[in-house]
Amino acid sequence: MHIVVIAWLYVTVLMALTETSVVAGVLSLVFYGLLPTALLLWLFGGPARRRAACRAAQANSRTGSAGDEARTP
Repeated sequence: MHIVVIAWLYVTVLMALTETSVVAGVLSLVFYGLLPTALLLWLFGGPARRRAACRAAQANSRTGSAGDEARTP
């Protein structure tokens, strides 16, 4: 997925460079490149964030239950 993001940003940078003014170039880069890329990474990164949160919750429950067992005689 990262190669697609890199390729898309390359294309949008080249598009921005061919614009007639600096303002048009910056707006092209932001609205055609950065915002769609950020949205794509956020949408497709959801499952990875969910897995990381699940792993963190499991790690916390393991350490919490191990601490409870250590405290009881």
